[in-house]
Amino acid sequence: MFRLLIRKAFLSIVLSLSTLVAVNAQHEDHHDHEAAEGKKKFNVGDMIMHHIKDDHGWEFAHGLTLPLPVILYTEGRGLDVFSSSHFAHEATYEGYVKEHNKIYRAGADGKPDKSIKVLDFSITKNVASLLLSAVLLIVVFFSVQKGYEKNRGKAPKGLQSFLEPVILFVRDEIAKPNIGPKYGKYLPFLLTLFFFILFNNLLGLVPGGANLTGNIAITMTLAVITFLIVNLSGNKHYWAHLFKPTGVPVALLPIMIPVEIVGVFMKPFSLMVRLFANITAGHIIILSLLGLIFIANDLGGTGMGWGVSPLIVAFSLFMNLIELLVAFLQAFIFTLLASMYIGSAIEDHHEADHGIGYEGHEAH
Repeated sequence: MFRLLIRKAFLSIVLSLSTLVAVNAQHEDHHDHEAAEGKKKFNVGDMIMHHIKDDHGWEFAHGLTLPLPVILYTEGRGLDVFSSSHFAHEATYEGYVKEHNKIYRAGADGKPDKSIKVLDFSITKNVASLLLSAVLLIVVFFSVQKGYEKNRGKAPKGLQSFLEPVILFVRDEIAKPNIGPKYGKYLPFLLTLFFFILFNNLLGLVPGGANLTGNIAITMTLAVITFLIVNLSGNKHYWAHLFKPTGVPVALLPIMIPVEIVGVFMKPFSLMVRLFANITAGHIIILSLLGLIFIANDLGGTGMGWGVSPLIVAFSLFMNLIELLVAFLQAFIFTLLASMYIGSAIEDHHEADHGIGYEGHEAH
């Protein structure tokens, strides 16, 4: 445990210093650009949005950007595919212009013509990060599968020994207690959900990483998939409880039925917002802390900037440690709530009435 804490602390230091270097490089570029216009004020909001928003190129550090494919479809023109590097400094290319990270058809004056609808299927930074995490998950778990086949009946080794306790934790502490005897049918989904969120939370902490789980579209997709699984798995007791809650007087049914129906949609909505808000908030806090160094530099000169740096870096290191914990915690909470919702949809009538879970059912 002590070694694990030391490793986490070391990783947090590396992440904080790397992020600080990246923010510093962006600040210098921002400062130089505005100095040419007679301005000196550092805009911390622009810096934060630059780091957490999606983009058509993947910027790992200032001056080091990986161009990604831009794929556009316009009615009457068809499909256009080219590199995002052509949009450097929001230039016009092939009749398209980029403005505020959106691509439009360029008018005769070179400005965006928003009356023409452009369908954007580009491989953005978040899409590339999504594909990367999918590849990592496939490689890691095929490796674990081979480990099980090779070490059958023996003690696990390597990556298998590292992930096996986590897999057993999801099975024994999340799936079994909340879903019950039928947990096996839903375990692959819960494991995929847990490790997908965990991998992308951790990738988002790497300097230059994409803020994938801090993207509302991603969390919404995960929530919608959970919503479909829950409601398609619901038995007759689940649906009967929605339209005639047990023990509710008939006079209160016109109030309780709408409340129950709204609750069905509020569950995935809470899943979506919770993950999005927690991950995004963590990134914003760390970037805001680092931005204070450059604000101090603008207000009081280099001396003040260096003076506040040790305190701010210390707080940033602490926040990085918290973010490592949050990465695991949010994956656990999302998976736990998903399993609870599934369990409530498939539990038998007597379990619904008496609150009997998997262990209680087994005991009887």
